[in-house]
Amino acid sequence: MLRKLSIYAILFYSQISNGEMASMYLKQVKIKGVTRLYFYESYYEKSEKKGKKGRIKQRVIQSLGNLDELKKQYPDPVAHFSRLAKQKTEAKKMASIATVKIDLTATMPVGESNNSNVGYGIIKTLYKELELDKFWKLKTRKRSIKYNMELIFRLLVLSRILYPGSKRDAFNNKDIFFERISGFSLDDVYRALDLIDEYKFEMQQWIYARSSSVIKRDLSVVYCDFTNYYFDIGISDLDFFDEKGQPVDKHGNQTEIKYRKRGLEKNHRPDPIVQMGLLMDRNGIPLAYELFPGNESEKVHMRPIIDRVKNDFSDTRIVIVADRGLNTSDNIYYLNGSNKSEQNPRDGYVYGQSVRGATKEFKQWVLSGGYELQTIEKNEDEDIVFKHKSRIYPKELNVNVTAGNGKQKKRKVTVDQKQMVYYSEKYAKKQKMERSVMVERAKNLIEHPKNYDRVTCAGSAAYIKNIAFDKETGAVIEDKLLILDTAKMEEEAMYDGYYSIVTSELKMSDYEMRDIYRGLSKIEETFKISKSDFDARPVYVSTNQHIDAHFATCFTALILIRLLQAKLGNKFTISNILKSLRNYNCVEIDPSCFQFLYFDEILAACEKEFGINLNNKYATRLQIRRMLKY
Repeated sequence: MLRKLSIYAILFYSQISNGEMASMYLKQVKIKGVTRLYFYESYYEKSEKKGKKGRIKQRVIQSLGNLDELKKQYPDPVAHFSRLAKQKTEAKKMASIATVKIDLTATMPVGESNNSNVGYGIIKTLYKELELDKFWKLKTRKRSIKYNMELIFRLLVLSRILYPGSKRDAFNNKDIFFERISGFSLDDVYRALDLIDEYKFEMQQWIYARSSSVIKRDLSVVYCDFTNYYFDIGISDLDFFDEKGQPVDKHGNQTEIKYRKRGLEKNHRPDPIVQMGLLMDRNGIPLAYELFPGNESEKVHMRPIIDRVKNDFSDTRIVIVADRGLNTSDNIYYLNGSNKSEQNPRDGYVYGQSVRGATKEFKQWVLSGGYELQTIEKNEDEDIVFKHKSRIYPKELNVNVTAGNGKQKKRKVTVDQKQMVYYSEKYAKKQKMERSVMVERAKNLIEHPKNYDRVTCAGSAAYIKNIAFDKETGAVIEDKLLILDTAKMEEEAMYDGYYSIVTSELKMSDYEMRDIYRGLSKIEETFKISKSDFDARPVYVSTNQHIDAHFATCFTALILIRLLQAKLGNKFTISNILKSLRNYNCVEIDPSCFQFLYFDEILAACEKEFGINLNNKYATRLQIRRMLKY
């Protein structure tokens, strides 16, 4: 008869958090010529202020008496009580050791996973500081819903940051978090999207108001940029209109234009897209966002989002920074007016300015010389020289104004504008290389026009004379003689390396214009994070309401991760922060004991900033729950 052998291992682990273990020692205190002995204890006291480092403190545990009197009882009282202090410290340490019995013959069923993420606790701390839990409780307390709206929203945001995917993925993988998230169905998740859409603008306002207590918000300079996100579908959504030209649903009720439309996708994909406009403050923290259909121009959508921020967030004067795609007459005049007064109270702008697409007079000025050379940075290999010049110029604009009959008409106005141009050898090489790629594609297109259409030519058509595309299919029309435009290539080469920036701030220095404008790279990086690290595309939901809700959770995720990066002193990249949080997991040893598997310098920085212990190798369930505050 076979007998089953039970093989066990005994594991010892400490229940004392690192830094909390007190150490006892002997101290001699001399007062008025009399020496007395005391047992002292050194211990770590956490700071009551969030983000502040605690300190090592001492306290008296026991008074042992006069040293001369003690010498009558012990040959060497100092040595005796020093040993005793050490023994007491060791005894206290041993009292913190727990024993766990492990069955070495135990097996795992298919699909079992004892690995739980705890890194989300850092994000949850910031989530709580923004009082987003309170926001959703306030918005839903008078609504008869059977699911926990706040819990669903928190799951979608945490999943977007740490384990991005579809809404179904977020629901199916919710057990990856140490804190059990339950009490709702997948259908409830989709129902919750309608509520998220309903409160998306109020939530942006709420986050801004409360984020000021987490980190300084600076609206003196606000960055504005646009991007788009694609849908993995073949055709655009079809809209229906009533006799007045207003969009209606299938029941004839007024609705909004559907988002999913074909437009100029950033990577030249033919799929329908939705456009997003994003504002970011001077410190790189997202401020507000807005969506609009994929076939509409971004040029007219900058003003509504700025209006909303001015009305709902803060009416302080701001300087909008945007690339040359938003540098239009209407956007200049809308922000700053004619800019004639010495102290213009209206908002300002810093825009990129196309040199090649500028007026003949402007291009002549660019090539006319008179540049200053300024060393702005010294490196071991070479100095970085800023080659620049600027001028105050009466800029003529053609702006749209509303006439008395309500119709739009053009009006010429002249505004004072500071124009700065600078030269970069690095930028010149980049432009030359990019043009070379385009010209090679243009040559191939001329030889094989059937292989290209309006999308796949990807800008090379600009170097081909007589090219035209079929309005329906986008294919190249072949009954025309296609000729390489060498004159255009030669003209463009004249302006390689020159970049221009214009501003309403007439007293702003050339270097400050360049420095502020370079901040746009932070908003471009934010878009990249949303698309790569957060997998915000392709978008898997279809209605405008659910698309809005999807990006509301993405926006919240971006706010939280940018706040964390800022609180850590901007020392770490977002990718590395996400890697650390995703790796901060624990595994269950027994129902009450867990072992942590990862620790690095980013977690050490979080530990210091938030005043919590993250480098314990072992912890009880209760200790982890206290850390996660649930």
